[in-house]
This record gives sequence, C-alpha cells and structure tokens, in this order.
Amino acid sequence: MPLLDPKTWQPRPLSGNAHAVTEPATGDTLGTVTLADAADVGTAARAALAAQTGWARLPHFVRAGVLRKAGDLFTAHTDELREWLVRESGSVPGKAEFELHVAAQECYEAAALASRPAGQILPSEAPRLSYTRRVPVGVVGVIAPFNAPLILSIRSVAPALALGNAVVLKPDPRTAVCGGLALAAILVEAGLPDDLLHILPGGPQVGQVLVADPLVPVISFTGSTAAGRAVGEAAGRHLKRAHLELGGNSALIVLEDADLDAVISTAAWGSFFHQGQICMTTGRHLVHRSLYEEYVERLAVKAESLSVGDPHRERVHLGPLIDTGQRDKVHQLVEASTSRGARLAAGGTHEQLFYRPTVLAGVDDDSPAYAEEVFGPVAPVRPFTSADEAAALAAANAYGLALGIVTRDAARGLDLAERIPTGIVHINDQTVNDEAVAPFGGVAASGTGARFGGEANLEAFTDVRWTTVRGDVAAYPF
Repeated sequence: MPLLDPKTWQPRPLSGNAHAVTEPATGDTLGTVTLADAADVGTAARAALAAQTGWARLPHFVRAGVLRKAGDLFTAHTDELREWLVRESGSVPGKAEFELHVAAQECYEAAALASRPAGQILPSEAPRLSYTRRVPVGVVGVIAPFNAPLILSIRSVAPALALGNAVVLKPDPRTAVCGGLALAAILVEAGLPDDLLHILPGGPQVGQVLVADPLVPVISFTGSTAAGRAVGEAAGRHLKRAHLELGGNSALIVLEDADLDAVISTAAWGSFFHQGQICMTTGRHLVHRSLYEEYVERLAVKAESLSVGDPHRERVHLGPLIDTGQRDKVHQLVEASTSRGARLAAGGTHEQLFYRPTVLAGVDDDSPAYAEEVFGPVAPVRPFTSADEAAALAAANAYGLALGIVTRDAARGLDLAERIPTGIVHINDQTVNDEAVAPFGGVAASGTGARFGGEANLEAFTDVRWTTVRGDVAAYPF
C-alpha cells in the first residue's frame, strides 16, 4: 500500500467541506480531502494537550528515535512524495527532491535537540539548589504556506515534537497533502503516538481560531507579511508567542569586479527557481552601471532559454504558478511596471498558469515589480554607481530577509553587508538558500528574526522554568 492512500490519509474526521486536491499544471483532480472548520480547532487542541503530557515524560531518546525514523522514511518514500510535490505544488523534480532532503535533515536535527542540555545551575544567595530548565510549551500551532509546503511545515513540526510538545498544523489547502497529510503519514509510520499531531487543512478562519485558542500558547507562522501582521496582532492580544517568517524582496548586489560569466546562472536561479514562489527569491537585481547593459542582455537571453511546462510530464526548468490568483497578481505587477516606464527585456507573457521568466530593465522606486514582493518569476534590474548607492538601494525597502553580494573581494562584500539590515547574507551566491542546521528568518517586514533552525528552535518551542530546592522549609520573619 502506498504511504498516501486517499482512502486512509485522513484517519481523524473533520467537519468542513470536501476539497479537491488539484494539479496546477493540468487542473486535474488528484484526490479529495475534507477541510477543517472552526470547531475542529478546539477538538484538536484538547486532544493534543491530553496526549502531550505523556509524550513529554518519555525519555529523550524515545522522542529522538521517532524523529530519526521519520527522517529515514522521507528518504525511503522519496519516489511517492516527489510525485506529490511535483503534481500538487507545481515543483520541478529537482526542487521536490531538495524539499525531501531538507525534510529528512530537519528530522535528524530535531532528534538531536531532544538530548541537548536543558538548563543551568545558578548561584543563589540562599542555602538551596537553584537551576533553570527548558520545558515544552505544550501545544504548538503551525500555519504553513503552499510554496515549499513540506519544508515549511516540517521545520516547525519536527523540533516542536522532539522537544516534547504536541502540534496542530494548518497547511494551505492548496497543498494539503504534501504540506500536511504526508507529514502525518510519515510520523505515524515512524511510531509517533496518537493525538500528538493534528492536520487541519483550511482557510484563514481556521488559522484565526487556532491563533486565538487558549490551549495553544505558541504560533509558528510562515506566510505573507500582511497575514503575518494579523497573526502577530491577534497573538499579542492573547498574550502568546508568535514566530513570524514573512515575505521578502531580497536584493542581489553585483559589484563592478563581478565575473558575469559566472553571475548570470546564479542570478537566474535566484529569481526563477520554483517560478519565483519563494520568500527568499531575488526580487531586485542591483548591478554596477559599468555592467548593467550587458547584465540585462545576458539575463534576458538566459530567461528566454528556460523551458516552462508541466513538470510531471515534461523536463522543464519552471512549472506552473499555484493558481490563477497568483498568476494574475504577477502579471498585473509586470504590466503596471511597464506602464510606468520599465522595459520588458524578456518574458511578460503566460499560457494558463505557465508564466515565462521575465526580466525588467529601467525600473525605479515607482515600479511595482521592483518595490513590492512579486512571488513570481520576475527579475527587475536596476543600476548603481557606487557601493554607497548600492547599500542605500538595498536598504530602502520594507523587507529584510536575504541578501546576496557578488564580488571578487569577499572581505569587501562582507563589509558592504554590514550596512544593510537583513536576516541572511550570502557572499558570491544568490538569495535562495536553506539548511536545517542554520537559523532562518528576517527582520523588519520579513518577520521576527531567526526563529527556525538549529539552536533557535530551543527558544521557539520551550519555556525556561526557574526551580529551587531546599533541604528544610525556609523560615521568614512572620
């Protein structure tokens, strides 16, 4: 029996409507899931909390063993899960394989968290043992998007479980299988006890109820900045932590000493990987004026050479955008930019959900595709004349997620990066990078900092408890 059998992939009944799992490339229905409604959130949270206490009391190596087994199973089921990622999310096979690799690594790294030192011995003025200990928060709510559905779910689910928590996960309904039900199937096979992970695919209302539920003290949200602001505001009203990984409009700075023969492939990958539907996508190409014209020409040639089509049935570089709403948003931003004077050097057209990789020259602060997060395969290119101007242009944006700098002088690149607010920096690389061992997150409109990955997960999914122990009952003046 396959891992994801439509007859068995939702063992817990939900109360919402039936939802067709759709292949963006063809519009075909791949299966049907039941969506959650608001009432399902409370039911899931109560069951999760009831199961969590026993899970947290298990020896750390038991929890670690489940996560290690889950990592192995992502590899064992690669062929089946790759096909789901390709067909449901529109990923090309290479991107799907990368997601599976990272998912396995997230599980292995999470397993290692279970045995990390859990506290400190503190000095005390009184005759007592005084120490801190990290304890699970209880139930973690995870809200994950469609674009890298497996990575952006498992990177919160795995460490939260490893540290002794239960999880309620709301995947985007457009990727309910590979962003939610696939994780549940893997973890069940790995031996995760019942009720520790609940999958509630649903729309914004389900997310709102999850954020408000009093049994869920921590929310891990990945999505747009607009939605993240609403989540953060609601979480604040309920006095709960919200870890927000939001949008970006990341810059790639190409200094005058850059090797264009090497740069163009890097630049194209940064803007066109997964059709630009990545928060770290290179959304602004800032190129020294001495290289600008040649850079635009070469990037346009590269864009025109890339194939776009059905990644399940053809060997292509780019697959479909996720739906018509996203396609129309991308196209409106491109057309609004050209109407304001930007030059279309390549692309700017689409057939159904297949959008051609697009290069825009002559952009400025008023070009919507330069000023806003596009979330599509669009590369706006703008010249600069000095490092000071490059730093100012890169920093003149509401976002602060990732930054790439290309130069033959790495020390100069590092010095330039110090002047630009950002959560992630890559010297001599583009902006789209991810590793399970690395802290991930942005600043300003890109979120609340590096809250995922490595040791950052300890802060995200545990509370610090102070404890003291005396041999005798303390005496007081009254």
